[in-house]
Amino acid sequence: MAITAQDVKALRDATGAGMMDAKRALITAEGDAEAAKQILREKGLAKAAGRGDRQNDEGVVALAVGDGVAAIVRIKTETDFSAKNEVIRTMASQLAEAVLEKGPEAVEDFRGALDDLRLTIKENLDFGEIERVEAAAGNTLDTYLHVQDGRGVNAVVVEGTGVAADNLHQVALHIAFAKPLYLTTDEVPADQVDKERESLLEITKAEGKPEQAWDKIVAGRLRGWLAERVLLEQGLHGDKTAVKDSLGGGSVVRFVQVMIGA
Repeated sequence: MAITAQDVKALRDATGAGMMDAKRALITAEGDAEAAKQILREKGLAKAAGRGDRQNDEGVVALAVGDGVAAIVRIKTETDFSAKNEVIRTMASQLAEAVLEKGPEAVEDFRGALDDLRLTIKENLDFGEIERVEAAAGNTLDTYLHVQDGRGVNAVVVEGTGVAADNLHQVALHIAFAKPLYLTTDEVPADQVDKERESLLEITKAEGKPEQAWDKIVAGRLRGWLAERVLLEQGLHGDKTAVKDSLGGGSVVRFVQVMIGA
C-alpha cells in the first residue's frame, strides 16, 4: 500500500509524533493507521518509561457530585503548563464523573487515553488519588473545589451527621485551607505523639521552667501540636471556636482531601 503525505500528516496530527517517526510507523504497519498508532504508542511509552523518575507534583484535581455521593480524582503532570491543557482538564472531569458512577475501577477505562497523552505531551503523566465517598443512610455530604488559573487544585468532601448544611459547608471550606491530617486525636499514631511529647519536655526543660510545671506546660503545648493536625481540634477558620464546637451537636464522620503538591 502506498504511503501518502496526507497519511503521514493525519498520523502526526493524531499522535503528535514526528514526521519521520510517523512515516516509519506507517511503513512498518503496511499503511494501517490504527496499527501505526499502536506502534507509535509503544515507542512513546518506552520513552515515557525513561521519564518515570521525573517529579510530577503538578496536575489537576476534579470533583464530581451526585445525590449523597462524591468523587475526587487527580491527574499528575510535571508542569503547571500541561496541567492547564484543556485535554487533560477535560479528561479529569470525565474521569471524576465515571468514578462517581462506577467506582474507582473506572480509571482502567482511561489508561489508554492517558498513554496517548504521554506520547503527545512528553511528560510523566499519571493518575493520582482516586476517591469516591458515599454517605451512610441519614448522613450528608458537602464538597468544595478550589480552582486556580482555570484548573482544580484542591478538593474536599466531608461527611457529617446531624450537622446543618451551612455549618458543614464551613467545615469543608476550613479543611481546604487548614489541611488537617486526621479527624480525631485518636487517629494520630501513638509513636508520633510520644516523640513530640519527649521533644516538648526537653524544650521546656531547656527554657528553665520549674520542674513542678513541666507536665502542665507540656500538656498544653501538645494540645497545640495536635490542633495543627487534627480537624476537630482546629479553630474553625483560625478562630477560637474549635471545629468540634461548631457542629451544633452533630458530628463529622470523615473527610477526604486531594490537592496538588501533596
